[in-house]
Amino acid sequence: MDTTLHVKRLDPRAQLPAYQTPGSAAMDLAALLDQPLTLDPGERSFVPTGLAIALPDSGWVALLLPRSGLSIRHGITLSNSVGVIDSDYRGEIRVGLWNTSQAPYTIQPGDRVAQLMVLPVGLAQVVERDELPETQRGAGGFGSTGR
Repeated sequence: MDTTLHVKRLDPRAQLPAYQTPGSAAMDLAALLDQPLTLDPGERSFVPTGLAIALPDSGWVALLLPRSGLSIRHGITLSNSVGVIDSDYRGEIRVGLWNTSQAPYTIQPGDRVAQLMVLPVGLAQVVERDELPETQRGAGGFGSTGR
């Protein structure tokens, strides 16, 4: 199983994605900014990385995830919760950030702003049915299994 992630710097200043520890499941992505960017409370903005990627094939996806420290300490999270980078996308990875806090937050050039996780994808065959198999849970939705 080929897990090679090909990365192209669209700007020579761009930092390659990097795992921060041997046990990291995702790589950090850094902001490629010419100057600091301040996000006011409730504000959203795209942050460029200066990188494009090529996944091995259609059996792979790259997910953009928030950095937990930014989210918990400063209220900075991804504007779309999780970003999906499909295997055939070759454009720049830009990170949509959202300041959910009550205070302005400034992103400095080179700050790590998101995580990139590469995962295998199970491509499903869609089959329409009049009935679905029964389960113990059934149609029970949010909170139906208890606290």
